[in-house]
Amino acid sequence: MKVLAVLLCTAALSGCSLFSSKKKPEPAPVPAAAAPAAAKSAPAAPAAVAKKDGSGFLPPGSSGNVEIDSIVVVVNDDVITQRELANRIKSVTARMKAQNVQMPSPADLRRQLLERMIVERSQLQLAKEMGVRVDDLQLDRAIQRIAEAQKMTVQQLRDQMEKDGTPYAEFREQIREEIIMQRLREHEVDAKIQISDAEVDSFIAAEKAAAANQFEINISQIMIRIPDNASAEVIAQRRARAEEVMRQLRTGADFAKMAATYSDASDALQGGAVGWRQPERLPPVFAEALVKLSPGQVTPIIKSVGAFHILKAVDRRSLAEAQAVAAVQQTHARHILIKVTPTMSAADAKRKLLELKERLDNKAAKFEDLARLVSNDGSASKGGDLGWLYPGDTMPEFEAAMNALKIGEVSQPVETSFGVHLIEVLERKSDDVSKERERNNARQALRERKLEEATESWQREVRDRAYVEYRNDDDKAANAAANK
Repeated sequence: MKVLAVLLCTAALSGCSLFSSKKKPEPAPVPAAAAPAAAKSAPAAPAAVAKKDGSGFLPPGSSGNVEIDSIVVVVNDDVITQRELANRIKSVTARMKAQNVQMPSPADLRRQLLERMIVERSQLQLAKEMGVRVDDLQLDRAIQRIAEAQKMTVQQLRDQMEKDGTPYAEFREQIREEIIMQRLREHEVDAKIQISDAEVDSFIAAEKAAAANQFEINISQIMIRIPDNASAEVIAQRRARAEEVMRQLRTGADFAKMAATYSDASDALQGGAVGWRQPERLPPVFAEALVKLSPGQVTPIIKSVGAFHILKAVDRRSLAEAQAVAAVQQTHARHILIKVTPTMSAADAKRKLLELKERLDNKAAKFEDLARLVSNDGSASKGGDLGWLYPGDTMPEFEAAMNALKIGEVSQPVETSFGVHLIEVLERKSDDVSKERERNNARQALRERKLEEATESWQREVRDRAYVEYRNDDDKAANAAANK
């Protein structure tokens, strides 16, 4: 489900639980020797079902009109039913096929998902014992944020969920459970992570040692876009255009001028400048071609799924060199934000901001006054002032537009996941990366690394403390084999 991809996790086999189809267990038959926990949660079915004509009784299970769910696993005082497990398998199978992920065997998939559901159920029970709750108002706000991240209204999100086969009430409970488990982990794991100064020192030293053997390339590009569903004739025309650009480059044409003239990329008017990139962070087909080049050389024409590319290696440097001279450009900027809402579409927001920009260009209004009056951001009271921004402090679309502006220049409307912005650059300065910032970054990286390990360990502890009883011999055998 495309909508679910932005939620708290994306891979059901890697430890997330969002796609759980957990519902209140339905009444199911319980053998006489069942554990007390099972008897508590799933009362036994009637011993017989009366015939419709009242003339007698049928043996249990012989009526074709009665569908009885069954218990797969007992977890403390709760159960996981066959229906729940089947729903989870169906959901995950559909998503893995949509993402072209190779499927494990049905038995392995069942074992993995059943174990994940046991872990989830154990955490939810612990959360209940500790009084962790998410009320409807908090849940509504979370769903509102999910919808906004997808540039949808809540109603549109609801319609999409129903279209994808997930009842909206079930979706709400999935989100509620995710938030509950996240809060539980924050209390039980996050708050207990400690990072010492010695660990930070060791991390920074290791990073610098590794940087000595790595490098990055300053890249420019010319991209000739291939339209969607293009015919062979159109693709041939686009290739011919790329070949003409290549011919001119070989005869001495300026790369930046060729980019501004022919490129379909958003950076065309900046001479195709992409900036410094590490090869391992580039698509393999680009990295393979670029690492062979000396500064100033260009690649042959490279075809991707949707374009033809010509790349230039403007310069190359080691990461150690980059860090040694790392003068970071800071930008002092302000903005006016109009959020996209059910009553304000992105197109309407852009039109409104274009009107404001015209007033600014004509000196008919001051930026700070319009920001206080119109902006939907918390910075509105400060005239839209965002202060000094480091690279990476804002959304990529925002940062790219901001970096392209001259001091005192106001951008065209820029759309991000937060809404639509007008941006003005007030001033710029270069500043060496401070020791404090370097240490903060190292501390955060260490925290994320420790958090992943600690979360996995904590989940296993919660699972091991739980009373778990498998009702299916195959599940018992699969669990025993997996834990050998």
